[in-house]
Amino acid sequence: MGDFGTIIPLILVVALVSDVNARYVLLFFGIWFIATGLYYRLPIPLEPMKAIAVIVIAGGIASGEIAAAGLMLGVIFLVLGYGQFFEILDRWVPQSVVRGIQLGLALILLRSSANFVIRDPVFFGIGIAIIVAFSLLIRYWSIPDLSSICVIGAGFISGLLLSGLPPLSFISAPRLVIPLPGDFGSAFSTLVLPQLVLTIANAILATSLLTKDLFARDVQPRKLSTTIGLMNLTSVPSGGFPMCHGAGGLAGQYRYGARTGGANIYAGAIFIILALFFTSPQVLSIIAVGALGALLVFVGIEMARHSLRTDSLGITILIGILAVASSMTLAFIIGMIASYLLGWLGRKPFGEKCKNPVMVDRTDRHR
Repeated sequence: MGDFGTIIPLILVVALVSDVNARYVLLFFGIWFIATGLYYRLPIPLEPMKAIAVIVIAGGIASGEIAAAGLMLGVIFLVLGYGQFFEILDRWVPQSVVRGIQLGLALILLRSSANFVIRDPVFFGIGIAIIVAFSLLIRYWSIPDLSSICVIGAGFISGLLLSGLPPLSFISAPRLVIPLPGDFGSAFSTLVLPQLVLTIANAILATSLLTKDLFARDVQPRKLSTTIGLMNLTSVPSGGFPMCHGAGGLAGQYRYGARTGGANIYAGAIFIILALFFTSPQVLSIIAVGALGALLVFVGIEMARHSLRTDSLGITILIGILAVASSMTLAFIIGMIASYLLGWLGRKPFGEKCKNPVMVDRTDRHR
């Protein structure tokens, strides 16, 4: 459960604000957790693509655009799994730009959580109290951070007390989600571009580097890119949500004892059981939205905290502000231009200055 605190809140809130079905999302997460555990023999994590999740939460984007983004990203990463693309991208995408995208997502997430706080301030306060209590316990005792599971549990139990037990139902067969032609254009500018740079840096380059640090295993970036491409091309058209790997999730799972692919197999079994029996719309609707708002606040704070580990704080903050004020795509373009202008003025190209723009969240602390 080392990465459940990121996975479950994002999936639940996306399902709450859009027409995405949490059952199929969890089902395909379970299937691919098991598949990656068997393939890599390491606890290589899976996570929702955060840029897409945050933008969906903020804007209520429909399943057609989400499916279009997942298909395009699936094709892109399958292609990038061949050749020397990652060596080139690793050299020429500045770290400050990647961190700026991360900061922009954090700020958008914090802004979006305000709606949940206003709707249910009581359980928002309860959720915050639980998370703070776990933070203090972790500081002084070596225990797993299960605060998100406890917050969701508290929200669920309170819903049971107020609304009663909802009917449980078995999952039906997935239905194909076929994007319309117009979905591809809007999805590319709104969802694909911001997610592309984040996935390359954090889900592929940083995860590959971290496997060497933690397990002395060389998992090549092109191999991670290939699995990301395959799981999106096979899952998203059937109702799944775009997913990727993640360095932060790998560090979290390692921190709590995961050493082999068996951890992924256990996690996958949990997600499949949840999908089959416990994620009907009636069940999800009784979870207090204030509790989910509390989780979003802390996910946003965690993302913002790591985004400030940058080689150019000005560029990172500029991109973050532009992402909130305008769009993630415009913020990325302006950030790239500004980064290279600063590099040119300093007479040092970013290819030398920012080699390996990795985002290894919490790694040094738990290595």
